[in-house]
Amino acid sequence: MQKIIEYFNHIPSSHRALILAGGITFFWLIEYAAPLFSFQYNKWKHAGLNIFFTITTLVVNFAFAVLIVKASDYATVHHFGVLYLLQLPLWLFLILGLMLLDLVGAYTIHWIQHKIKWMWKFHMVHHADTYVDATTANRHHPGESVFRAAFTLLAVIISGAPIWLVMLYQSLSVVLSQFNHANIRLPQWFDKTISYVIVSPDMHKVHHHFIRPETDSNYGNIFSFWDRLFATFRTREIKSLRYGLDVMEGRNVHSIKEQLKVPFDKTIKTDY
Repeated sequence: MQKIIEYFNHIPSSHRALILAGGITFFWLIEYAAPLFSFQYNKWKHAGLNIFFTITTLVVNFAFAVLIVKASDYATVHHFGVLYLLQLPLWLFLILGLMLLDLVGAYTIHWIQHKIKWMWKFHMVHHADTYVDATTANRHHPGESVFRAAFTLLAVIISGAPIWLVMLYQSLSVVLSQFNHANIRLPQWFDKTISYVIVSPDMHKVHHHFIRPETDSNYGNIFSFWDRLFATFRTREIKSLRYGLDVMEGRNVHSIKEQLKVPFDKTIKTDY
């Protein structure tokens, strides 16, 4: 455990980049070998747009990094936050910390973006992808990236997570988000089994169905039990899924320029 703490306390930026790029590469290979859907599309061209938004997400996260580190350092020095209310063994401190970061920094902001119309317009860019694969995981409009970074900061303040725990959470989040977006086919029994703890590919794909109520369900990022706890869990026959948003039909959802303008386009309906 101490080795994990030491590593993530000082994880080099190059290692974090390797986790991001390595995850995409790994899941891309699996997508070729065992795809869930046999999309007829240019995989590299599709990835180009999503990687553009991945880069803008990294820029936003970098801008918030100083605040997150300062908040985490303050919490560690002053024992400020939920994690310090009780004297916890290290293993429980780690698990509860990951859960709190996931609940506040991922599930909650995701749910909010589906409920507040002007925020939903930013989140539409993520849902507009009609070929959901591993690269879709970080397809976020820069505005949405700001929302998510702000809630990550809030999660650190509430939990009091030390920086090693924040870095561990973010590393797990990157890989597992790529995993549950990946266009891969898992044995149904295996997907269902892991979905009781973590968000599985089949579980998250339901969230990307093009109409409600499926779109407004399965908000989880790492842990799936938040959706069951807050009654936002839903299942659907996977083969009947259709990706995208019906209110975006007829629009160029694979154009960087057009997707950047989505939140400010008053002709796009927020009710669908």
